[in-house]
Amino acid sequence: MLRTCRVLYSQGGPSAGSWQPLNFDGGAFHLKGTGELTRALLVLRLCAWPPLVTHGLALQAWSRRLLGSRISGVLLRASLYGQFVAGETAEEVRSCVQQLKTLGLGPLLAVPTEEEPDSAAKTSEAWYEGNLSAMLRCVDLSRGLLDTPGPSGNNLMQLKMTALASTRLCKELTSWVRRPGASLELSPERLAEAMDSGQNLQVSCLNAEQNRHLQAALSRLHQVAQHAQAQHVRLLVDAEYTSLNPALSLLVATLALRWNRPGDGGPWVWNTYQAYLKNTYERLQRDVEAARRAGLTFGVKLVRGAYLDKERAVARLQGTEDPTQPDYEATSRSYSRCLELMLTQVSHHGPMCHLMVASHNEESVHQATKRYAALDPATA
Repeated sequence: MLRTCRVLYSQGGPSAGSWQPLNFDGGAFHLKGTGELTRALLVLRLCAWPPLVTHGLALQAWSRRLLGSRISGVLLRASLYGQFVAGETAEEVRSCVQQLKTLGLGPLLAVPTEEEPDSAAKTSEAWYEGNLSAMLRCVDLSRGLLDTPGPSGNNLMQLKMTALASTRLCKELTSWVRRPGASLELSPERLAEAMDSGQNLQVSCLNAEQNRHLQAALSRLHQVAQHAQAQHVRLLVDAEYTSLNPALSLLVATLALRWNRPGDGGPWVWNTYQAYLKNTYERLQRDVEAARRAGLTFGVKLVRGAYLDKERAVARLQGTEDPTQPDYEATSRSYSRCLELMLTQVSHHGPMCHLMVASHNEESVHQATKRYAALDPATA
């Protein structure tokens, strides 16, 4: 993770005065037993098998009917769940985190709850309130995972907006935000005012039910952000589909007005930018400038992207332009441009600008650490 005026290495890594390039020599494997490594290889192969990826949910339902919930659950925990989830209880999560700390790795917890944008199910308000309770507990857990959690806010947590606001509302908001001369009714300033005051919000492009849900969603987001700041936990809002992202960015901007003020030690709310989308660099450039003009701190989680096939399929179905980069090389160039932009911002603006380089690509990580050392001689 890169932030403020220096490179933040893993806890077991070198200090700022003795910069060394990161290496990926497989040292993490010595923490794993033969059984865990075998499971990891099996899960890797299964996740690369298209029929399982396409029909995973149907196969899971079939397994429950055939084997029963108990046996099916045991198999799931021993395979996919055990590979990707830190634990079912706080004690299991802490044990996993302590193991990773021996490699200098820190936690980034997430509540795995969300809606699919094309889901036909009508989710009740109680479902979102339940997710709110889970989010607040996750904040507390994130706070308690570090041995010395201080006010610097090095604790991190991923936030999924569609766990607190419906995808149907987000799609409706997106359709209005994208229109030329979008209504001031949907400005971050007006939403932030309603969020702070708790007063009823009436947006003319929404019906009565949607207005009530928007008000409730703003209240939930406010509670999570307020609790996160009080516990010194930074919220990294996850990006989703292009049909939702403009609405999610609107909600992030709303939270930023309240929780990313420099005097409060922000940014407490970060947005995620997907380099595999064609317009990411321009949007990132625009948002950096908007935060600077507003005098706000700015937090960025830079990723490559996770919904490539779905985005392309939706574009073909709707007869619209494919929003994604044409190939892997173009995505890599996009990621590098965005990375260079943010590294320069971090170098020049210090604690006003924070960056997480969230890439599975080794070359990107080397680029980030090497370029930042060049931009800031104090880290070299």
